[in-house]
Amino acid sequence: MPTEQTESATSASAPVTGYRLILPDDWAQIPLRQGTEEAVRRILDEAFGRIPPGSPEDKVGPYKRELERRFRAAVSRVQEGNALDLYLPVRSAGDVNLGASIIVSETLLPRRREQAAHQEPTNVAVHLLSGDGTDNADLSSGELDGALAVRREHIADADPDQGADLGSRRVEYVVAVPDDPDRWFAAAFSTVGGGDPRDELADALVEWFDAVMATLRWRRA
Repeated sequence: MPTEQTESATSASAPVTGYRLILPDDWAQIPLRQGTEEAVRRILDEAFGRIPPGSPEDKVGPYKRELERRFRAAVSRVQEGNALDLYLPVRSAGDVNLGASIIVSETLLPRRREQAAHQEPTNVAVHLLSGDGTDNADLSSGELDGALAVRREHIADADPDQGADLGSRRVEYVVAVPDDPDRWFAAAFSTVGGGDPRDELADALVEWFDAVMATLRWRRA
């Protein structure tokens, strides 16, 4: 699913081929199917370009190598999950590191058996969100651009083996792709807040992500 979109009222019944989310300029998109290396290189070059001129090379060199190693490792982990796009804040807000990400993916369900053909879409969405067995998740449902959307919010514990040294606040949306009952759009947001996933910064970023998801629009052929 590409992310650029041009829509017209006359194409409302055409098949969905993509999506659009409106994010601030300081968030960068990294496509994970094609163009990944170009996006990674551009983001790293911009980050390195903010290093003050004249900084000692014996300090700058190791910093660059470690930043690149960590960044590429994070992108590779997301790619292993077969996602479509990764969005990251490429600049800090003042002195605050947002420590946040958005991962967009698509789920194709196996062709459903006839006896399951009338399964409620909401139940399907909840099932898709419950695959990891997360307890105490906050679930709700609604619509985004005319399509059923189920939202889940929960706290994930730290997992250093997966590169998560801190606990995180996670919000996931699973949205039914219009006119295709076996196709689902998913957007997963994660933030460590100010070091505590339950702090005020995490609360504010979750509200911000909900506002971003309200901008979801479908691209049609």
